[in-house]
Amino acid sequence: MLNLLLRKLIRNHSGNIRMATARLGLAVAVFLLLTAVQIQTNYHFLLKSPNNKDSIADFLVINKLLDNDNLGNTQLDQELIDEIAKQPFTESVGLLSPSRFKASIQSISNQFPFYTDISFESVPSNFIDLKNIDFTWNPTANFVPVIVPNMFLDIYNFQFSLSQDLPQLTPAIVKMIVFKLTVYGKNGPISFNAKIVGLSDRISSMLVPTEFIQWGNNYAEKKSDNTVSRLVLKTNDPSNPAIATFLKQKNLSTNTEKLRYSKYRKVIDTVVAISGLAGGIMLIFALIIFTLFVQLTIANCKQEIILLITLGATPNQLSKFLLKQFYPGNLLSISIATILVMILQWGLTIVLEQQMIHLPVFISWYTLFTAFLLAVLLWFVTNKAIQKHIDS
Repeated sequence: MLNLLLRKLIRNHSGNIRMATARLGLAVAVFLLLTAVQIQTNYHFLLKSPNNKDSIADFLVINKLLDNDNLGNTQLDQELIDEIAKQPFTESVGLLSPSRFKASIQSISNQFPFYTDISFESVPSNFIDLKNIDFTWNPTANFVPVIVPNMFLDIYNFQFSLSQDLPQLTPAIVKMIVFKLTVYGKNGPISFNAKIVGLSDRISSMLVPTEFIQWGNNYAEKKSDNTVSRLVLKTNDPSNPAIATFLKQKNLSTNTEKLRYSKYRKVIDTVVAISGLAGGIMLIFALIIFTLFVQLTIANCKQEIILLITLGATPNQLSKFLLKQFYPGNLLSISIATILVMILQWGLTIVLEQQMIHLPVFISWYTLFTAFLLAVLLWFVTNKAIQKHIDS
């Protein structure tokens, strides 16, 4: 009987249009907030997923920006190297050690005549993007293993071979060719067999094992002062705009193509910020409007509520009933907003799949947890608004 009387009072003193408007605003606000969370989650998924990860994106080869002011002074001092290693975006740093000896390489096959002077670099093995290869050397080894940049093979196949009427080579054929590698020192030239053991997309120089660099420098009696001009930076987030900012401040350079994610990150952060800010503002207004609506409804039937309390109804009973009347509709608004984000995610997955970009079909746990927190917040606000005016 009590619930029937209260339901009639609420129906008579509440405005359905105002209630619907408040809940529509709430749904839009929640949708914008959840969309912002899901966009950020999708971006991090694309960044970290093995299916989408760029094989060169996490490694940046860094050197000084060469200009007229620092010609002949391109070494990276230890203080700068230590500063780079301490940056929050740095996971680890590997030094590229250059060869200081003269060397040449040539083919031993008449079908593939080739000769050139050459220089090498070495890098710690954990910075090499080739796995399952034996990249070590000692003076008794059968050959010197060499890693060549992939672009070198492209230049040969699509430029040099065409102009010199030479055969084009596949990676498999290149790995079968034995080269003659000659190192020149004060005791005369000494030759080794050399083989290309892999092609790299990460470092744009000819790589040989560190042991061979050390041996060659000693043979040529070149004193190593441990200075380096280039290093490899392994970053845990190549999209971090702080990387590009730091390099610019320190007059350092890298392949700008490898920093393209930082440009995307700025766009994503801007979209997320705008969506989140708009959603947050709308949520605040929706909560204010809804709270005022609850207060107005209770104020309009204040005399009837006093009468019901006089007849034996307790404030606790009235609060629970009013909460059941107002909260489920708001919970429905959050549910509708969550479902719309699910549909949006599903549609986005289909569209990006055609571009070979893979996203999860379902929204993330972060998005669902945000929706849950909003539901708890709304329950708290509604309950407080009802109790405040019932008790008064």
